[in-house]
Amino acid sequence: MSELIQPLVVLLAGAIPFLEVEGASIIGIAGGMNPIVVAIAAMAGNFLSVLLVVLFSSRARSAVVDRRSARVAAMAGGPAAESELPPADPADLSAPDASAALESKGRRRFKRWLVRFGVPGATLLGPLAIPTQFTAAILVAAGTPRRWVLLWQAVAIVLWGSIATISTWAALTFLIAV
Repeated sequence: MSELIQPLVVLLAGAIPFLEVEGASIIGIAGGMNPIVVAIAAMAGNFLSVLLVVLFSSRARSAVVDRRSARVAAMAGGPAAESELPPADPADLSAPDASAALESKGRRRFKRWLVRFGVPGATLLGPLAIPTQFTAAILVAAGTPRRWVLLWQAVAIVLWGSIATISTWAALTFLIAV
């Protein structure tokens, strides 16, 4: 494969949830690329995908919050007329539902970390439980400011990307002698 296309492949691999920086670094280093180029390409791909998730999640959250506040204002006799709003769904306004029981083990673990360690801790520990894209979406959906999510996601991606790239390079160099 061309030396110009290899970093692009690693960048794209870094953008895929569950593969992310860790899998992309294995692909790049096993393909004979320079570990520094691999790390930069994998981290860039992972961060770009997280950036897109944060932007889309933020817009979705804004739409939901705006719709909910309009519905509450209409129910309270506020400025929005009830005829402009769709009929209220009782499930939207109810207490936590049965979906909490359907959450994955990784998502439950992440939520515990978020409560215990805050945004920085949950972001840094999140890749141990779920992909960074999912972590970013959960944080934005919970109301965490976009800039804060992106800052800590960048820190986590650089940290985990460095660990993954160095570990992969060391394993292939010293243990397998590639």
